Amino acid sequence: MSIRVLIVDQRASARAGLALLVDAEDDLETVGEAESAAQAASGTVAGDADVVVLDAGLRAEDGVDAIERLVDQRPDGKVVVVSVQDEPGRAREAFERGASGYVLRQSVETDLVQAIREVAAGGRYVNPELGARLIAAETAELRRAEDPLSDREREVLRLLALGHTNQEIAAKLVISVRTAEAHRAHIMQKLRLSTRAELVRYAMDEGLLET
Repeated sequence: MSIRVLIVDQRASARAGLALLVDAEDDLETVGEAESAAQAASGTVAGDADVVVLDAGLRAEDGVDAIERLVDQRPDGKVVVVSVQDEPGRAREAFERGASGYVLRQSVETDLVQAIREVAAGGRYVNPELGARLIAAETAELRRAEDPLSDREREVLRLLALGHTNQEIAAKLVISVRTAEAHRAHIMQKLRLSTRAELVRYAMDEGLLET
C-alpha cells in the first residue's frame, strides 16, 4: 500500500511542488493539503495520513509549535518538518516536540522522499550534514555539562600545563596575579590534583596542549 501524505504549507505553490515530488513515487500518495496546522488538525484527511509534511514557517503559528497538535491528534502518524533554518538547535527542538524528520527546504528535492519513507517505517530522518552538526553540538553540550571547569579556568589550566608562571598567566590574560593564583587553586581543588605533573597529565588527556 502507498504511504499516505498530508502536506501543510501556507503557500499554494509550495504545496503543489511538494505534492509533485510525492506523487511521482509509486509508493507515495498525497491524500490532502492544508494551509495551516489548525486546518490540518480539524480536517478529516489528517486522520488518514501516515506522514504529515509540515512547513516550519507557517504565519498563523510556528510550525514547530504545530507539531504537538498534529501528533496529539494522530499518535500513530509521523511528522516531517520542512524548514529553511539549518541550525542544529532548531532541528533538535522539532524532534523534542514530536517530529520524526527534519528536511531543509534547499535540499527538499533530494531529501523529502527518503525522509517520508524512513519515518513511515518507524525511523527518523535528518539532512546528513545537519545531522552531523547536531551530534557535534550535543556532544559539546554534554562535555560542557560534565566539565567542572569554566572556560577561563581551562585557559589558565592550559597555560599552567605549558609551564607559565602565575605572573606570566596574569599578563597574558590581562588579570591580576592574585586572580591567576585563585584560578590555579580552584582548578587544583575541582580536579582534586596536588602536583603540577598531575595537572599536566590532565591537560594532555583533555587535548588542551594540542596545537
